[in-house]
Amino acid sequence: MELAHLKGESRTVAGSKAAARLRKTGKVPGIVYGHGETPLPVALPQHDLELLLQHGTMLLELDLDGGRQRVLVKDVQYDHLGTTPIHVDLARVSLDERVRVSVAVELRGTPKGVKEGGVLDQVISDLEVECLVTEIPERLRVDVSEVGLGGMLKVGDIPLPAGVRAVASPELVVCTVRQPVEEEEVAAPAAAAEGAAAAEPEVIGRKEKAEAEEEAEEKPKEKEKK
Repeated sequence: MELAHLKGESRTVAGSKAAARLRKTGKVPGIVYGHGETPLPVALPQHDLELLLQHGTMLLELDLDGGRQRVLVKDVQYDHLGTTPIHVDLARVSLDERVRVSVAVELRGTPKGVKEGGVLDQVISDLEVECLVTEIPERLRVDVSEVGLGGMLKVGDIPLPAGVRAVASPELVVCTVRQPVEEEEVAAPAAAAEGAAAAEPEVIGRKEKAEAEEEAEEKPKEKEKK
């Protein structure tokens, strides 16, 4: 099979300051590890890396210092906005190796329950699967058009490609179609709380009035005794 290529270079200076300087030059710091070899710090072109990640590429051939290594994208750290990669972990792999990776779950279609007024909730957006490194799906597209109001779709309901196995329990919920919460139901507790708060001063006022009346009745009795 033809693999995507990414050209990188080894780096000798580590640390957060060195990484920050590297990013200013349009490169992303990373690490290549695995297969019993020494971990190797690398620098990768940010633009090329972003293009591969946007297309869901996980397996690639890394051109490094005159040689080539097959690597798997294992982890990507993004900036605080979640848009720009700031560090990447690459694992050395063989083409006949089975690996575990997280694959994006993409819901397709409009559920029957949504047409009936329900709300679609996607519980998980990624699913961990095990397969040959050459058979990693770009994403798992799931048809939810038959899910009715109050219904759900579980991991066991997802049709997986041949040779791909879900690591998670088949009972794990992927998405649900729930009844929407009515505005009246949300407003009722708040209204009840406001009513209770408004009633409280009245109770206190009545209590103070009653105490004052009792005190007024007691004073004439005290004078009569004297």
